[in-house]
Amino acid sequence: MSDYKKINDIISSSKNIVVLQADNPDGDSLGSSLALEAILSEMGKTVHMVCAIDIPSYLRYLQGWDRVQKEIPQNFDATIIVDNSSESLFENFEAQSSFAWIKSKPVIVIDHHMQSGGISFADVNVIEEAVATSEIIYKIAVDQGWPIPLDAGEMMAVSIMSDSVGLVSDSTSPASIRVIADLVELGVSLAKLDANRRKLMLRDPILLPFKGDLLKRVELSADGRLGSVVVTWDEIAKYSPLYNPTMLAIDDIRMTAGVDVAIGYKLYKDGKITAKIRTNYGKTIASDLASHFGGGGHKYAAGFKITNGTKMEYLKKQVEQKTTELLDALGDDE
Repeated sequence: MSDYKKINDIISSSKNIVVLQADNPDGDSLGSSLALEAILSEMGKTVHMVCAIDIPSYLRYLQGWDRVQKEIPQNFDATIIVDNSSESLFENFEAQSSFAWIKSKPVIVIDHHMQSGGISFADVNVIEEAVATSEIIYKIAVDQGWPIPLDAGEMMAVSIMSDSVGLVSDSTSPASIRVIADLVELGVSLAKLDANRRKLMLRDPILLPFKGDLLKRVELSADGRLGSVVVTWDEIAKYSPLYNPTMLAIDDIRMTAGVDVAIGYKLYKDGKITAKIRTNYGKTIASDLASHFGGGGHKYAAGFKITNGTKMEYLKKQVEQKTTELLDALGDDE
C-alpha cells in the first residue's frame, strides 16, 4: 500500500483531525495548515489547527490565521504534522502531558525537509523532495482525488511562493512551477495574494532605529565570509510581536560584499540560543552547518538551537570554525 493511500485511509476513518505545526511557524507551515483545513473541511471533517506559539504578526495577512489554537484539543481522532519531521521542534508541547494524546492516536507527517529521518511515533512519514510542504499536499490531493477548493489553492500557493522566495530559490523545480500553474488555472490570483502580503509588510516606525542598531552590531568573521548579529532577550521581548528581529538584519548582511553566510542569533532569558542561517547562491552549506549544532533545514536556509548553557562568544567561535571548514570544502564546486 502506498503512503498516500495510508494517509487517505487514516483520514477517511477520522472525523476530528488536528493539523499541527512545529514551534517555528512560517509561511509554508501556516499555508499548508490552512490548505489542509479547507480540503478536509470540504471532505466533511472537523479540523483543529494547533501551534504551541503565537502566529507571527507578519503571517497574519493569511485569512484564518486566528483559527490556530495553542492547546491540543481533548477529542480528536488523528493528527497531521506539516512542514516538520523533527521531534526536537515540539519542545513546548513535549513538556505538556497533553502531547501524549497526539502520540496515542494515528499520526501523519507531511514534510519536505529531506535531512530528517522522520518522527518516531508517526504512522506515516511522507518526506519528499519539494520546494514546500504544500507541493506534496497538492500531489497527495490529486493522487487520492481530494477536493481542492479555491481557498485551499490560495493557501498552497502562499506556502509554495513563501518557501521558494517567489519561485526563484535553488530548490524550485519544474514540478513546483507546474503546481503553481495548476493553482492559477484553478482561479488563484498571485497578484491578489501578494497585495495582501504587502499590506502587512509595512513595519512599525519603531523598527527603523532598532534595525540601525542591529546593523551597527554586525560582526564579520571567517575572512569576511560570515556575518552575524546577536539579538538580546530584552530586544526579543520588545520587538518580536512586531517583526522577527533577526530578519531585520539578515538580508542586509547577505548583501554585503564578500559575505557568503549570514546568521542571526537570539539569546533568551534562560540562556537558550537560537540561530537562523541564510547563505548566498552557490554556498549550499546552511543545512550542514545547522546539523553540526543539532539543527537542520535547507541548503540555503536553516537553523539550530542550543539549550546546554553554551556561552554566546564560545558558540560564535565554534560556528566560525565550522563555517570556514564547510566553505573551504565547498571550494569552487558550486
